[in-house]
Amino acid sequence: MTDEPLLDRVLRPYKAHCRYLRSADVTVRDDGPAAVQGAFAIPESCYIDDTGHLNSVEVNICYNQMMYYLVAKSVQDGLGPGFADWTLDDFFEHQLPDILIARFTSAFRRPVDPRSFSGEMAFRSVTRRSPGGGPPFLHAETAFRYWDAGTGRCDGEATLAFVNLL
Repeated sequence: MTDEPLLDRVLRPYKAHCRYLRSADVTVRDDGPAAVQGAFAIPESCYIDDTGHLNSVEVNICYNQMMYYLVAKSVQDGLGPGFADWTLDDFFEHQLPDILIARFTSAFRRPVDPRSFSGEMAFRSVTRRSPGGGPPFLHAETAFRYWDAGTGRCDGEATLAFVNLL
């Protein structure tokens, strides 16, 4: 069930016409870390004339919105060891400057209708690292996918780095 006040706060940095995530449900799987499933709608692209299908820029924006909500919900509800020491205030302070996408790949299997589609994203792993004795950061491997009511499908993976840890 969507935590509407939390979703609203997570999406606050986005311009109103770029708030694509409409609802989100976070689950913790028995065999792994937390995951989120969301409903999206993109009535009009924020940067290009209508292509008639979800494109790579929108895939990335939707991923960010799902990921931010999943991290915020994980912090709020104490899900996953990577964020155990964080508060929601910590998350919102670090949301934009300190959560980095280090690698992002997506593959379009069939065109996805951007007007109404679903997506999910899951952490595969979250580990604390201090390479070469440098400052510690969280390294997170994630996977995501999108689909529509027809045959549309897109999936991918992203590696995140959470820097300037508390």
